[in-house]
Amino acid sequence: MDTPTLDKVLTLLKKESSNWNVPIVTQVAQRSRDPFHVLISTLLSLRTKDVVTTEASRRLFHKANSPQSMLQLSAEKIQKLIYPVGFYKRKAENILRVCRILIEKYNSRVPDNLNELLTLPGVGRKTANLALTLGYGKPGICVDTHVHRVSNRLGYVKTKTPEQTEMALREKLPQKWWIPINDIFVAFGQTLCKPISPWCSRCAVEKLCEKVSVIRNR
Repeated sequence: MDTPTLDKVLTLLKKESSNWNVPIVTQVAQRSRDPFHVLISTLLSLRTKDVVTTEASRRLFHKANSPQSMLQLSAEKIQKLIYPVGFYKRKAENILRVCRILIEKYNSRVPDNLNELLTLPGVGRKTANLALTLGYGKPGICVDTHVHRVSNRLGYVKTKTPEQTEMALREKLPQKWWIPINDIFVAFGQTLCKPISPWCSRCAVEKLCEKVSVIRNR
């Protein structure tokens, strides 16, 4: 798939996505526009369903919504507030470590630099890019399993890992799509473009898709 065709795909899917659920971290960003909330919600969302992350984020931010107030909570208290997110014990420890670093090194402010974000405990490229794009509106491409799968299935990239997909998209994808591609492809991947047996019969871009590695569809 070439870039003009992908542009058509993203334009069509952006219209369709108004009928789909918005990813939880995007909802947090839309409500607060707070990079700290985006960062912590993203940490909670890793390997966790959105419905669980939504409630965990709500409970946690009700008790503490800044690095300073978060450090008033014990690791055990944070664990109880965020349970049952995946790896909740490790995430509670990482949240406290992140908050200490933000206070000591960044004057309680989430850094707006990708390399600095990547030095924070528990923060990988997905989390760092979301903090940049949703927290600060800066250019970045967040690639999770959905963005990785859909980009390859469409035939726009040919990569084996999400990080490889991010680098390939940085080279090919027009910058106007860098921020929105995550919301569009995540919602698309959760709703129609499933990992196994995608709903091709309901898909608005079915005729444009190369269906790479699709063995069975509905």
